[in-house]
Amino acid sequence: MPSSKDHILQLLRRNRPAAAELPMVAHAWTTFADPHAKFAEVLELVGGRAIRAKSVDDLNQHLSQLPQYAVAKKVVSLVPSVGTNNVDLSTIDSPHGTAVVDVAILPGEFAVAENAAVWVTDRQVPFRVLYFLCQHLILVVPADQIVDHMHAAYERLMQTGGQPQGSKDGRQRNDFSEPVFGAFISGPSKTADIEQTLVIGAHGPRSLVVCFLDPTS
Repeated sequence: MPSSKDHILQLLRRNRPAAAELPMVAHAWTTFADPHAKFAEVLELVGGRAIRAKSVDDLNQHLSQLPQYAVAKKVVSLVPSVGTNNVDLSTIDSPHGTAVVDVAILPGEFAVAENAAVWVTDRQVPFRVLYFLCQHLILVVPADQIVDHMHAAYERLMQTGGQPQGSKDGRQRNDFSEPVFGAFISGPSKTADIEQTLVIGAHGPRSLVVCFLDPTS
């Protein structure tokens, strides 16, 4: 007599749905005449803010006008010449030590217009939790590194080796060809689980600013 487990598995096999082919993703997906404007619109809807800067000096001027940056006591900047770094990460021996960071200015690889997401990795970031434990997060993305939708984003990540098509800055791209940490970040942390009330900054950065920087700067 078959065991209860065998009986259940037999029932599952008999009632298994017929196989179906995977959907085709090679479609003419929605594109945007101005992907940066779409990105900024969506990011604002989810509680963030987008900035377009023509140069590093222009970007630093924008940063000086951000309230969260103006009052920050501990700032980590891993983007050359952007912001004023006053935290020596080499003195932090545990990822938990990054919880004291008020503002983290970190690099983003590329942006996605349809959902205001930014692909980030830990290639240039010694503690990946910086993206999540800091009080306020500022991501700096080259202005020419933006795609319209997630299909294009994953297509880009599935391509192996080399640099982003058309890249002129010699940056090494992170993709699925190597085992590195990567994540899409869109908007500051938020939750609406409690009494259907939206709370921003519940379990992560309280604000997110995405800065598009002209790659020629």
